[in-house]
Amino acid sequence: MAEKRVVLVIQARMGSTRLPGKSMMDLTGAPLVGRILERVKRCRRIDEIVLAIPDTPTDAVLGEVGRQYGVTVFAGSENDLVERYYQAVLAAGADIVGRLPADNATPEPAEIDRIADHHRGLSRPGFSSNLTLVGDNGYPDGIGAEMFDFSLLAEAREKHTDPRQREHVHLNFFDYSTQTPVDAAWCPISTIPCPREFARPDLVLDVNTEAQYIFMRALYEALYPRNPQFHITDIIAWYDTVYRPSHPNT
Repeated sequence: MAEKRVVLVIQARMGSTRLPGKSMMDLTGAPLVGRILERVKRCRRIDEIVLAIPDTPTDAVLGEVGRQYGVTVFAGSENDLVERYYQAVLAAGADIVGRLPADNATPEPAEIDRIADHHRGLSRPGFSSNLTLVGDNGYPDGIGAEMFDFSLLAEAREKHTDPRQREHVHLNFFDYSTQTPVDAAWCPISTIPCPREFARPDLVLDVNTEAQYIFMRALYEALYPRNPQFHITDIIAWYDTVYRPSHPNT
């Protein structure tokens, strides 16, 4: 039997409500979305990477970045993310869909590979995530990804009409804020344990606000010039020994 095809979708837009234009903000000489693509291209268990953007003139610049980094670019619905994902992965022939928001600036390729292989091994369609804390998996917020079967995305597209579900793909399967599945009988939820050396659920590595961007810019300026492939353990060492001592209220 042929191995299931995994397509990782990075969703990005220029019109962020909390931090407009964040996908193009600079991180050591490249836009944030470019740094994400640079890291996920090191994944070994992903068959294709798709940058899924809104089909608007404002977002065209993101498509240019995607093409510069050699990934597939798909432009679709601005607000209906379920439809955007569906059309993007339909064209890519996905069996399993990976989801990575473009505000997670330090994805860890090996951890994305781990959740992809975990999901490939499931006996039935479902939703798997190490994107952030699921149960007591111990993951920092922002280094992994979500995986769900294309068949379930297709079903959600047909039956889920709530505007929040159409805008937030994961809410069709799992609500992180309440740690509850939408329908466990239809879509079981699973995760994997974070390796002990970086099991730090206290760390948030998202860029949703100006303060989070300033933090991420400092992180990249400290780590990227020495090692462009810096690891989550490097982030933790810098955070604990350099950043947190000088920012005691964080």
